[in-house]
Amino acid sequence: MSDARQQFWFGSAILIGVLYSVVGIVFALPSNQVRMWRLAAWLISVALYAVHIGYEHFRLRNSPPATALHTALAVAIGAFGLAVAANLHEVFFAPSYRRRLAVALVVWPVLTALPAFVVALVTAYGLTLVRRRS
Repeated sequence: MSDARQQFWFGSAILIGVLYSVVGIVFALPSNQVRMWRLAAWLISVALYAVHIGYEHFRLRNSPPATALHTALAVAIGAFGLAVAANLHEVFFAPSYRRRLAVALVVWPVLTALPAFVVALVTAYGLTLVRRRS
């Protein structure tokens, strides 16, 4: 893989990961109709996830494992951003900082990236099969 292409997918993963974080943070701000805002955040995140898989598979023509890895990296970046935001919120707005929340900086990215990898891998292999049949 060329350096330019490698940098391009990595930049895309960072951008999408930041978008996941922004959606999660912004949609957590409203205090009215919380369920509706959470559902909206989930739907936007699912749409970003699907678009990212499609982009990696169809536009960049990456293999299913590469597609899954790049997509899972973006999800992990997004989860890390949310963990950072949760820690900062705890520092500035909670009466006392719970140090065990710092574990979220490692745990949230891992707990989100693993299933994201598996689902993206299965989806990318499915898209490959559909593409070969048509």
